[in-house]
Amino acid sequence: MNRRNASSMIAGVACLWVGCLVFLAVLAPLVAPYDPSAMDMGHVLEAPSSEHWMGTDGLGRDVLSRLLYGSQISLSVGFVAVGISTVVGVFIGSIAAYFGKAVDRSLMALVDIMLCFPTFFLILSVIAMIDQPGILPIMVIIGLTSWMGTARLIRAEILSLKEREFILAVKTLGASTTRVLLKHLIPNALGPVWVTATLGVAAAILVESSLSFLGIGVQPPTASWGNILTEGKASLGVAWWLTLYPGLAILFTVLAYNLIGEMLRDRLNVKKV
Repeated sequence: MNRRNASSMIAGVACLWVGCLVFLAVLAPLVAPYDPSAMDMGHVLEAPSSEHWMGTDGLGRDVLSRLLYGSQISLSVGFVAVGISTVVGVFIGSIAAYFGKAVDRSLMALVDIMLCFPTFFLILSVIAMIDQPGILPIMVIIGLTSWMGTARLIRAEILSLKEREFILAVKTLGASTTRVLLKHLIPNALGPVWVTATLGVAAAILVESSLSFLGIGVQPPTASWGNILTEGKASLGVAWWLTLYPGLAILFTVLAYNLIGEMLRDRLNVKKV
C-alpha cells in the first residue's frame, strides 16, 4: 500500500468517525440509554458494566448518555463558531483584497492587532464579563475571535484572482462590485477556506472543552465533554472512566477533523500559510 492510499484510508476512517458522531448526536434522545441529568444515588461511581457501559458519575448519572448529549454541544459549538468566523473572515479578506490601498492596509492592520492577542485569554476575558455564559455566547465569542486566518487566506486568493482575464472581462461588461465578488471571486477563492474551516471545527471543540473544564463554559447540569472531565477530576483515583471516555472522545474527534483537513489540503493542493 503506497503512502497516498494509506492517507486516503486514514482520512476515510476519520470521515466515518465524524459521520457516526454527527449521527449519534442528532439521535441522542433516541439512542441514549438514560436521561443524562437523571440522578441515581444508589449507583454512584459505578464502574463500567452491562447496565452502564461507561459507568456512572458522582451523582449516579450514566456517563454514556452524558457523552452522547455532550456531543451535541461540542459539535454545535464547532459548526456555529466556524460558520461565524468563516463569514467574518471571508467578508473582511475579500473587501481588503478587492479595494486594496487604504482599505487593505486598515483591515490588515486590524487582523495583525487581533493576532497579537492570545485568543484563549481574550475569550476568557469576554466570558468573565458575562453574568451567565450560555452556549450561544460561547459560540459567538469563539467565532468572533478566530476569523483572522480565514481573512488572510481569502485575501491572498482574491489578490491572485482579481487580475485574471475572466475577472477583467466581467468588469468590462459592467458587472457591479457585489456581483464580481459574490459571483466570481469568492466562489473561486474558497478552496483554502474549506481546509481552514475543517481545522477550525477541531480548534473550536478544544476551546469549548477547555472552557467547560475550567468551569466557565457550558454549565451543569447540561452535559458537555469538558464539564464531564471536570467532574471526573475530583474522582480520578477511584473513577478512571470519568476522565478516560470524555478524553478519548475529544482526542478522536479533534484528530479526525485534523485528518480531514489535511486530506482536503492535499486534494485541493492548498499551500500552508
